[in-house]
Amino acid sequence: MTMTYTQTTPEQGAADRGSTGTRGDVDDVSRLLEPDGSRIPDAELDPWIADLSPHELRALHRDMVLTRRLDAEGVALQRQGQLALWAPCRGQEAVQVGTAHALAPGDFVFPSYREHGVLLGRGAQPADYVLAWRGEEHSAYDHTTINAAPPQIIIGAQSLHATGWAMGAQRDGSTDVAVAYYGDGATSQGDVNEAMIFASSFRAPVVFVCSNNQWAISEPVTVQAKYPIAGRAPGFGIPSMRIDGNDALACVAAMRWALDRARRGEGPSFIEAVTYRMGPHTTSDDPTRYRDAAEVEAWSQRDPIARLEAYLRAEGVLDDSALDEVARAADALAADVRAACIGATTRSPETMFDHVYAEPHPGLERQKAEYVAYLAGFEK
Repeated sequence: MTMTYTQTTPEQGAADRGSTGTRGDVDDVSRLLEPDGSRIPDAELDPWIADLSPHELRALHRDMVLTRRLDAEGVALQRQGQLALWAPCRGQEAVQVGTAHALAPGDFVFPSYREHGVLLGRGAQPADYVLAWRGEEHSAYDHTTINAAPPQIIIGAQSLHATGWAMGAQRDGSTDVAVAYYGDGATSQGDVNEAMIFASSFRAPVVFVCSNNQWAISEPVTVQAKYPIAGRAPGFGIPSMRIDGNDALACVAAMRWALDRARRGEGPSFIEAVTYRMGPHTTSDDPTRYRDAAEVEAWSQRDPIARLEAYLRAEGVLDDSALDEVARAADALAADVRAACIGATTRSPETMFDHVYAEPHPGLERQKAEYVAYLAGFEK
């Protein structure tokens, strides 16, 4: 199954974009929930979520709320000098949590630095979100406990890692699937295109999830994609879907479709989830310098949490009591993240040389000794 969409000429696209430089085709997507929460049918997506229970729907909403609260705490901790940097994900909770909820325990994710909701869905603990950004750990967490690689800072590099892992799983005879998460900006990187070539050529069980949040730092997506990004994948021989990334149900459905293809040996799939980064690229960025306030306000009306909440209320799946419980859980998670951050014990600087190799290494030992002597010079 390949998602179809209407392609415009570059000239038509420019006319549609208006003064803000964003795409005029953000509604040219598959969705199951309208922005007001009303349910609409989709012949391709409907079968993939037909079995979602009320409990699963509430869990989907809960994790989205927890992700937003976690994200707000990360921003606050950075502003207070407790973290060196934070990459906000507000507005992108549906694609992150929705796709993560479709995964099996044995699947392995390769996230960028913004996928806080994916990590939450994989079972990350409070300290896992902050210790690396505080400079306390080499990596954010033990990847073997939650089947998630460390968040990748190099744009698009995780797509190659995911494809390599998938090829290994394929050769092991496993049905586990690798998932690479990245933004629209990463699609301009060679790594992503090389990964798609390998994945297609070897029918690797990998899913590429592109969160098209409209902006690669200060560059609008239209500068790097004159046509919908999902249209590139078929050129590599990879089926693609273009979905509403603010629709959690559509995100679950698309991911289940892609995972099913991979497990049946049909190879890779590509999902373009059209969403929006409501905050800055990172806490070192000022989006007011390049984005129109009216654009941000328009996207706030597409809020993914409000959309799912409206639907669940209408279906009688969610009430005020359940919402209060979720709010308390979100506050508790934020408090635990803050405590893990502020309560972290900073190790002595020379320990950065520890655990680089599994066995003792004379070169590292020499460097460590030189560094200890360098630090001692400040004590005289």
